[in-house]
Amino acid sequence: MSTIDLNSDLGENVPDRVVGDDEAMLRVVTSANVSCGFHAGSPEGIRATLEAAVANGVAIGAHPGYRDYEGFGRLARDVDSATLQAHVEYQLGALQALAGAVGGMAVYVKPHGALYNTIARDERQAKDVVAAIRAVDPSLVLLGLAGGVVLDVAERAGLETAAEAFADRAYTPEGLLVSRTEPGSVLHDPALVAARMVRLAHEGVIEAVDGTDVAVRAESICVHGDSAGAIAMAEATRAALEAADVTIAPFAGTAR
Repeated sequence: MSTIDLNSDLGENVPDRVVGDDEAMLRVVTSANVSCGFHAGSPEGIRATLEAAVANGVAIGAHPGYRDYEGFGRLARDVDSATLQAHVEYQLGALQALAGAVGGMAVYVKPHGALYNTIARDERQAKDVVAAIRAVDPSLVLLGLAGGVVLDVAERAGLETAAEAFADRAYTPEGLLVSRTEPGSVLHDPALVAARMVRLAHEGVIEAVDGTDVAVRAESICVHGDSAGAIAMAEATRAALEAADVTIAPFAGTAR
């Protein structure tokens, strides 16, 4: 692939739980998955991140999750359909309003954490999230795990989709993310992470934890803003991709 997007999960800081450097990351990535408040962040902090995204010309995406502030949205929940759809609709509406207040607009949706992983394999919850997006704004692009169930569900429902890969996460031989409860699930070596993403861009594969190659189709690469050394990994990944003649550009428009 000659063009790919770099995205990061942002807007998650509060004074007593600072997890990333949004301003620095927004100088590297081309898309920002901005927290909608259920799993992290505060209205004023989210608004500041959105304002910075607009100033940097970074595409804005809504990043809704389960109602799990204490667990940072990483605890799986068996939420009934009516509740899950309403919760996602609520979060999308809040993010859209704050983005509009600073002269921007959300152009895509990337679910967060446990919700993201659940809808990669759970068709029922995937349908609930897709229904919420269609109800709020069917022009929003759904960004999801390459090969995940939710992308098929969304496409059947008429939504535009984009697939992503993760720079700093280990993969199973089946193409899923290794659970964060497992050792080695999160990668920290900038050079290794960058080399894996160059190989993804040129060959369409990522090496799994068992040493086999997994075929991955991706329009976007996620570099987590809350990982240790996140900025260094993002910078190394972007530099390596550009050195390999890969253009870095948003998959779904710009911040305006």
